[in-house]
Amino acid sequence: MTNDDTTETDRRDASDDRKTVSSGGAGRRTDRRTGSPGRTGSPGCTGHAGHAGRATRRRFLALGGAAGVVALAGCSAEPTDGGDGSDGGDGSNGSDGTDGSDGESEEDGEDGADEETPTLTVATYSSFIDAPSVSPGEWLKEEFESRVDAELEWATPNNEVNHYVERASSGASIDADLYVGLTTEDLVRVDETLDDDLFAERGEVEGFDDVRDGLLFDPFDRAVPFDTGYVSLVYDGTAIEAPETFGGLLDDEHAGALIAQNPGASATGRSFLLHTVHRFGDGPDGAVEGGDGDPDYDYLDYWAELQENDVRVLGSWDDAYSAWSEGEAPMVVSYSTDQVFADMEGENLEEHQIRFLNDQAYANPEGMAVFADADEPELAREFMSFMLEPDVQGQIAERNVAFPATDTAELPEDYAELAQEPSDPVTFTYDELQGSVSEWVEDWERQFAGN
Repeated sequence: MTNDDTTETDRRDASDDRKTVSSGGAGRRTDRRTGSPGRTGSPGCTGHAGHAGRATRRRFLALGGAAGVVALAGCSAEPTDGGDGSDGGDGSNGSDGTDGSDGESEEDGEDGADEETPTLTVATYSSFIDAPSVSPGEWLKEEFESRVDAELEWATPNNEVNHYVERASSGASIDADLYVGLTTEDLVRVDETLDDDLFAERGEVEGFDDVRDGLLFDPFDRAVPFDTGYVSLVYDGTAIEAPETFGGLLDDEHAGALIAQNPGASATGRSFLLHTVHRFGDGPDGAVEGGDGDPDYDYLDYWAELQENDVRVLGSWDDAYSAWSEGEAPMVVSYSTDQVFADMEGENLEEHQIRFLNDQAYANPEGMAVFADADEPELAREFMSFMLEPDVQGQIAERNVAFPATDTAELPEDYAELAQEPSDPVTFTYDELQGSVSEWVEDWERQFAGN
């Protein structure tokens, strides 16, 4: 279907999704995200009961929900410890298990001495916790456990949030309390696929009022944003001067110069595709008019011309960024925070230039939400409050190479110089994507495979 039909391991694209080290020693992020949105399958499984509140929301959804942008493959999620010994090396409160959990012989007599420390299971995309370079997961685990009497256990299913959609569809238990890394497209896909609630309403989350209004993407108040990114072009300024417009990418001088991602498997690729829909519309009978002013030219026409100009589409953000890092093309679809990580690695920033086509970039906020059947819902909300604390927001932004979700984040003074924001960010709302995003991606897949 594409030049490289591998499945996304990123998010969002987001987050989507975050950072690995290229073969030449240069740092690179792994996607999310999409989350992308987007980001491989695992075996099927069994048990989930939904909530009745779902019926209200279903009235807003298109009849005959779409099959989904990414095939729902697989169900196994292996919990991970996020790096620092969740095997019980801490030994807090006698967790060796000598003296049994069955017998409750209250010889210790102190309040809570015989109670188990609660475990919070947080699901996310894998690079959020275990990228070889930097990622926030290990720091978050250690910091949360130092502030709260609880153990944090990460779960990173290969198929990310689709893993839980598949489990819920088959009636299997969810086995996690919270998901970190949701995008708008994820929520649309969840709601179009399932009849019952996968996620609960937000509830009380401290710090929620500090989240920037423009980042709130869930009309049903389930997902709480924790960071955001802008999908843009990253280019090697020592090799090329990137075009300033979408039209410029079609010039002969840029033939074969761009590497993008498969929007059916990558949050980053999907965001870039959505930006082209926003720019050129989805046809005379479609829902999006487009900002180019030409009703007879749509995003599929634009992609046909990109193909003629030898755009290279790879399966994931990681694949695309690796190929770009190794000099296979001078431009890649990536994130406008690229210089943050390049600076951390001591790389030449001239080789990590940012271009906002038509002064725009697609905004891709990432959120977190409590599973409707969570065993520890209040602890999950406590974790969401922790994620919005100023120092934690700053750490997430730096370690996930993103922008914080709040205005109170504590960041280094030079962060704003390295993390570039477009003058005109664009995005689609939940309502605009609902009933459309799957069709846009599927139409792109058919055309791209046929050309």
